[in-house]
Amino acid sequence: MPLKHTLFKSSILIGAIVLLASYKWAEDDFSKLIASRLQEYRRIFPQEKAYLHLDKPYYITGDTLWFKAYLAEGSVHFADSASQVLYVDLIEKRTGKNISLRRVKLDGGYGSGDIKLDESLPKGAYTIRAYTNWMRNFPEDYFFHKDIYVFDDNAEKPAKTPTALDVQFFPEGGQLVAGLSTRIGLKALDEAGLGADVTGYVLDQNNDTVAALKSEHLGLGRFPFEPVANHKYTAFLHKKSEPYQRFDFPEVKTEGYTMMVNNITTTEKMRILVYANFPDNTDKEVNIVAHTRGLVAFAAKGKISKKGLQVAIPTTTLPDGITQLTLFDSQNNPVCERLIFIDHGDRLHMKISTNKNTFNPREKTDVEIMVTDTAGKPVETSLSVAVTDAGQIAQQPNDQTIVSYLLLSSDLRGHIEQPGYYFDPKNEDRKIKLDLLMMTQGWRRFNWNDVLKDNQTQPGRFVEQGFSIQGEVKKNNRKPVEKVMLSVFLTNDSINTFLTTETGETGLFSLDNLIFKDSLNVRLQGMNAKNNSSLTINLTPFDSPKFTISRIPFFPITVDALQMAAYLKRAEEYQEIERKIRENREKLLKEVTIKGKREEVRDSRKLYSHADASIKVTPQMTGGAQTVLDMLQGRVAGVMVSGSGPNASISIRGSNTEPTFLLDGIPVDKAMITSMSIFDVESIDVLKGASAAIYGSRGGSGVISILTKRGNANYDYSQDITPGVTISKIAGFDTPREFYAPRYDLKRPEDARPDFRSTVFWAPMLRTGKDGKVKFSYFNTDAGTNVSIRAEALSAYGLPGFSETTYSVR
Repeated sequence: MPLKHTLFKSSILIGAIVLLASYKWAEDDFSKLIASRLQEYRRIFPQEKAYLHLDKPYYITGDTLWFKAYLAEGSVHFADSASQVLYVDLIEKRTGKNISLRRVKLDGGYGSGDIKLDESLPKGAYTIRAYTNWMRNFPEDYFFHKDIYVFDDNAEKPAKTPTALDVQFFPEGGQLVAGLSTRIGLKALDEAGLGADVTGYVLDQNNDTVAALKSEHLGLGRFPFEPVANHKYTAFLHKKSEPYQRFDFPEVKTEGYTMMVNNITTTEKMRILVYANFPDNTDKEVNIVAHTRGLVAFAAKGKISKKGLQVAIPTTTLPDGITQLTLFDSQNNPVCERLIFIDHGDRLHMKISTNKNTFNPREKTDVEIMVTDTAGKPVETSLSVAVTDAGQIAQQPNDQTIVSYLLLSSDLRGHIEQPGYYFDPKNEDRKIKLDLLMMTQGWRRFNWNDVLKDNQTQPGRFVEQGFSIQGEVKKNNRKPVEKVMLSVFLTNDSINTFLTTETGETGLFSLDNLIFKDSLNVRLQGMNAKNNSSLTINLTPFDSPKFTISRIPFFPITVDALQMAAYLKRAEEYQEIERKIRENREKLLKEVTIKGKREEVRDSRKLYSHADASIKVTPQMTGGAQTVLDMLQGRVAGVMVSGSGPNASISIRGSNTEPTFLLDGIPVDKAMITSMSIFDVESIDVLKGASAAIYGSRGGSGVISILTKRGNANYDYSQDITPGVTISKIAGFDTPREFYAPRYDLKRPEDARPDFRSTVFWAPMLRTGKDGKVKFSYFNTDAGTNVSIRAEALSAYGLPGFSETTYSVR
């Protein structure tokens, strides 16, 4: 979809049809205030949404969990590359322990990764969670969460822990007001935290039945109700064949507002009904504001008469997703709220085609996916594909997809059961059931108390383009009185560099936007030798967000017993084969004798390959020396040292300026070199002319490189703390492993083993061409089974898409 069209649909003001009372578009200060405050809130707190496509819904210990990461802008769902670091956690639900953390590199809002599930991993329920550093400014509820289950060899379904039936009531608009007819939403959960099929009734204080109750869908229902002043009500509900339980009913207020919305009867407009009950019986001025993910849809004002206020609002130009309606009283206080869901079908259409419908075991399958927009035009986009053995892996009923997550679940708090139900065209009643969900699920992403603040507090966390090294410098365990200069040496297999930074007035420092894989060795040191002994440098470790332990749902999957048995049998056979292969490799390695010249390990402190001169410091050399420069005097050709002690001067080849000094690869001043203990020095390297050119202009007068015993890679720093120096290792981007897909058109020894993999093929980073098509191929396993292909996508302009198909292997 073109960018211009999407923004137009998000911001256009829509007209209202006045039916029973005077109602007009709000052009006063309040409507302008609402629009400006929402815009300012979105400017300061732009939202991000993360989504993970997993290869399957459950796993076995020793398996690999594969995922594709999508990051979208929160309002219009454009594929977002603002944050380029995505954190993915695997958390054990029983304990809240973070089992694994992955750091995913995002490119244009897309990335991929994997998590190896160790054989020692406890079986049970887990949550995989995804978030950016920016998303940590907001409640954890809006991180991406998906519940999975990990089995072991002797898996059995865990027993449920019986608890009381949980039932909640939600008056439409938010409150019950005496004398005003309304509707009440019902939500019933069983002991597993899933929707319960319940029936019941409501009694008043005289034990008269005033309403009959019944859930309609996954524990959700609603019923009409008109409360009477000074009456108290009690609800009684039960599951089939179980006794009734008593539940508190919402309190009845003597005065206030109610708001009901009909978004079901017609497809082109919704009807809003507003009533008020106050002792003065005067007309009440109100404002109604609607916004979709922070984008104002309309703002209007009017008066509620004795007959109420009824307004019809066209919905054809509202964007897909959740729209929040809020009623403000004459004092501009929000008094009623209602969510509605708009679904015009604005999403990607994905057609999956295979070269035939039935295949032989190990036969090659050719697949083509065609992606188009709502107008049927081809779309160039990124997509991910998971191919699984349907005989082993049961796709969960109405499971979460990128469509249901971006348009529905990501904007609601709490667990959404079977979210895919509301987007499956086969469910003709999905619009009615979705409206039940809108009445019973809380909305909190945009809280009016936060939006309407006069002054917004700036967020504490920033958008990450890379990783950060953050910390604090203290002097004598206190905040320094002035800024402190720091030298930083960074090394790993592909990086060997140094730089400088300085702290703020309070001693805090940060090096941002570092891009590297795996891990990075970091050495920080104070630049002023006279003060180093009093400096303490502390790095701030990465702290994963706290995980809220929840019982909803503890056993998050639905699997047929025979299907589960087949999966566990095949998975264990495959794991046993892998164990034997590893054992055979280990035995072979023990019998191999390798001869050859040992490669000299390069010292990571040296950017240069070879020095023009190198002095190995011995006890004899330190006998008559006071400083490092004293040990150089007369030992290296072309190096002239004048004077002695801290007042000595040095030049190389008669240069008018002194050389650059390095301490374990870090640039330092001469004062530090002359003040350090000579007994800490391991060796001294001298670089002249061309050899020093690697240091650029700094090396113009030569380089003196002092290497300390503590700086040696084999030195045990845990046994020796150097004042003013901190050494650490920080994690970088994880390198995604490549999914192993055997090729049975080639004869290889390893292909002789049985192949009953549950994940047949995984392709996380496919991309369609300008014709909207992408093609790929793979080979089937040995199993005679049905095979499931599931594809998900998100276009650059915010259209999500999902499709699935199956074929047979016989």
